[in-house]
Amino acid sequence: MKLEMEGLTAGYGGKRVLDGISLSVKKGEILTLIGPNGCGKSTLLKTVGRILRPQGGCVLLDGKSVHSMNTAELAKQMALLPQTHSAPEDLTVEQLVRYGRFPHRKVFCGLDSHDCEVVENVLGMTRLEGLRKRNLSTLSGGERQRAWIAMTLAQEPEVLLLDEPTTFLDVCCQFEVLELIRMLNRTLNLTILMVLHDLNLAARCSHRLAAVKNARIRYCGPPAEIIRPEVLEDVFEIKAEIIDGPDHIPCFIPVASCKKGGDGK
Repeated sequence: MKLEMEGLTAGYGGKRVLDGISLSVKKGEILTLIGPNGCGKSTLLKTVGRILRPQGGCVLLDGKSVHSMNTAELAKQMALLPQTHSAPEDLTVEQLVRYGRFPHRKVFCGLDSHDCEVVENVLGMTRLEGLRKRNLSTLSGGERQRAWIAMTLAQEPEVLLLDEPTTFLDVCCQFEVLELIRMLNRTLNLTILMVLHDLNLAARCSHRLAAVKNARIRYCGPPAEIIRPEVLEDVFEIKAEIIDGPDHIPCFIPVASCKKGGDGK
């Protein structure tokens, strides 16, 4: 399922945060939005996910405007996991995952056999079978994030939107969550648009990176074209050394700031 943004403009009140964004995410692709704080990455994801209404332009899902689609029908095709989320602490993992079936359920009806099968499959894919009866409050950060991802998967979406899925996790948990996302992309052919702050992790798990700056897409391409000294200096105002990492995926080491007043200038 193809996801497209055409001339997308959005903001809050009179403040324009996005200005004429045009971007396409191919079916089965992982595209990650990167950029400095406050550049509009999360605003773009919220606009695509219909949390925020665009001031101009449109978001298309296989040629249909997401802002004119029926909410339940859209939820069967696209799922959004925001950066911050909450649920009652006494809710179990299985109960949370079952909530993902809500768009597919008939009014006043419980889960049918297919719903239960989907929940079982999702618990298996996310390695949560042994935690199904545990309360969310008893889980580690990585386990809790896997549970929330499982809930979105229970919607059986074709497009998954993730806003900082590794926030507040330690390095090992970050890697595990992103490995899970890559596995889901490969096995389910999910189209994934997400926001990440860690550029090295973004480069390792993404087919393409889109760098946002000054309300626009400044660069877009495979990691090898984006994790480059001149791009990082322009977008993040840092000087960096680039290393050819495993599988020839680039990673960078920041060595100095290029902002005025940084590096003695």
